[in-house]
Amino acid sequence: MVMAPQQSERKPATTGSVKTPMTMTEKILARASEKPQLRPGDNVWVNADVFMTNDISGPGSIGIFNKEFGENAKVWDREKIVVVPDHYIFTSDERGHLEGIFHGAKYQANPDYKGVCHIALAQEGHCRPGEVLLGTDSHTCTAGAFGQFATGIGNTEAGFVLGTRSLLLKVPPTLRFVMEGEMPDYLLAKDLILQIIGEISVAGATYKSREFVGTTVESLNMEERMTLCNMVIEAGGKNGVVSADSTTFKYLEDKTSVLYEPVYSDAQARFDISKLEPFVAKPHSPDNRALARECKDIKIDRVYIGSCTGGKTEDFLAAAKVFLASGKKVKVPTFLVPANQKVWVDIYTLTVPGSGGKTCSQIFEEAGCDTPASPSCAACMGGPKDTYARMNEAQVCVSTTNRNFPGRMGHKEGQIYLASPYTAAASALTGYVTDPREFLH
Repeated sequence: MVMAPQQSERKPATTGSVKTPMTMTEKILARASEKPQLRPGDNVWVNADVFMTNDISGPGSIGIFNKEFGENAKVWDREKIVVVPDHYIFTSDERGHLEGIFHGAKYQANPDYKGVCHIALAQEGHCRPGEVLLGTDSHTCTAGAFGQFATGIGNTEAGFVLGTRSLLLKVPPTLRFVMEGEMPDYLLAKDLILQIIGEISVAGATYKSREFVGTTVESLNMEERMTLCNMVIEAGGKNGVVSADSTTFKYLEDKTSVLYEPVYSDAQARFDISKLEPFVAKPHSPDNRALARECKDIKIDRVYIGSCTGGKTEDFLAAAKVFLASGKKVKVPTFLVPANQKVWVDIYTLTVPGSGGKTCSQIFEEAGCDTPASPSCAACMGGPKDTYARMNEAQVCVSTTNRNFPGRMGHKEGQIYLASPYTAAASALTGYVTDPREFLH
């Protein structure tokens, strides 16, 4: 159930100078704009704590900055600006390289290469509760899992932020999603977010903050919370947030020494989502929701496990769990693309529970999957024709990515079924869209 919190249900804040009840997003933007209180619809100048850009939007953003501020101008704080090449770096197409600087050969052999920007931001300690993170990528909202206001912006806005730190933002209203109850062992956060998008549509949260709360959310690890927030944009959301708690603080212990101050919503409304089954999003929209078991007759040509949504360590552990439980080999090409270098290392070093000491890589090899590729966005965004795992033919793919619009992964007539790593792995084993409970139970 989805509902915007009612003003009358809010309780007064108990700390700080803000005495009017506010949501988490409103509190973060109030701090960043030095305002005592904010309401949805207010337009305020917000100071960013971190700015991120990548190889596809960086050239445009930097070009606008140079044009408007001068060729010799300096950015507002070089220590708070993060540039991550990740989209089109493993290609021989020179148009995919940022002025010849971001060339794939430099990264494949470089242990310091960070991989997909949204996962790299988290693992490098740039995602901190109570702060504002602006980035030139729509999935910047992933960082909201840390109780941070994080949203994607355009190149023109980015050029201005590079020079001033500030951006004029309209305060979004908040939709709160409360998920209660123990998570069934056949579900992952990808199933939860596909259910929500299917419920409210790809326009159901347009320019709204989506706040995820409840005992189910509290039980999720950080990577699963990142999956929830990653796909708020697929329903038009301005940002997504999860309250920081002991799970958040534990994750950040060895990743940042920067002091941060979490904030929490004053409202305490509760809404229920329970007894879900594994979902997929059918072509050609993330809100084209269906139960995985309802699509069991859909024959597929390939499976893709990767991206900022489904290429984290926990995602590969989940896929390995299904392969291990089945003891079978995949029936279609199965591509594995870690989100960053740490995930790639984890695939080869972390043992899978109940495997007798086997790593993900060993289980993937035994199942007949492709060798894990170098970390990048790879085929999630299509890219040049030589991009790893790109759909260059009109095929049917089950993917752990976040968008399934025509041409998203390459060929305009390709069909993409979005799914969790559990469902993707189960489908790889049968050659059809498959409910993972066939192997997990």
